[in-house]
Amino acid sequence: MTATWTSILMELIPLGLIIALSPLTIIPAVLVLRTPHPRPAGLAFLAGWLIGLAVLTGVFLSLSNLIGGIGGNPPSWSSWLRVIVGALLIVFGVYRWLTRKKSEHMPGWMTRMSTLTPGKAAVTGAALTVVNPKVLFICAAAGLAIGSEGIDFPAVWIAIVWYVAVAACTVALPILGYAVTGDRLEPTLRRVEEWMERQHATLVAGILVVIGLLVLYKGIHHL
Repeated sequence: MTATWTSILMELIPLGLIIALSPLTIIPAVLVLRTPHPRPAGLAFLAGWLIGLAVLTGVFLSLSNLIGGIGGNPPSWSSWLRVIVGALLIVFGVYRWLTRKKSEHMPGWMTRMSTLTPGKAAVTGAALTVVNPKVLFICAAAGLAIGSEGIDFPAVWIAIVWYVAVAACTVALPILGYAVTGDRLEPTLRRVEEWMERQHATLVAGILVVIGLLVLYKGIHHL
């Protein structure tokens, strides 16, 4: 495995973790298990979430090919892109910290997650990747990062699969865990949901700032 290949996989981990560790990612995955048919609804939601992440990242990967080219030397703008992305993440994280008192409760739409049918759960999983600005922004950053690193096909698709796996791990774990263990997982899921509802604004702020610093450092390092 080349140094470039290792570098891009390591860079995608913090980007994926921004999505994976967001309470607005984990809580819907827990709430969908409260539906009348939790197993099929949960698995459908997971499928929609995975497809949404992969499609969004692929779209921005294609965009990076149009403006820089896949498989060639990394363009000069790629380092500046990381600097900009890192700075924006830090600014957004600080903003979320300053406004955390206004975000102590879950959005109202989350309370309706427990009424979804499997079909609606799949559509909801895919839609949440698009309507959530943070998920959209991070998928854009991941797609552009993959496309600007100088790796070629099929390695770029492997990188997308890696990124989606990291970003979706906290959705997959409770849903697949429930599919295997059933109601035995319910007490744990309820405690996680209650804790994240209380702390989600602070968690989001901290995650954004820390990972923003990592992305910013990588961009500056390659200038």
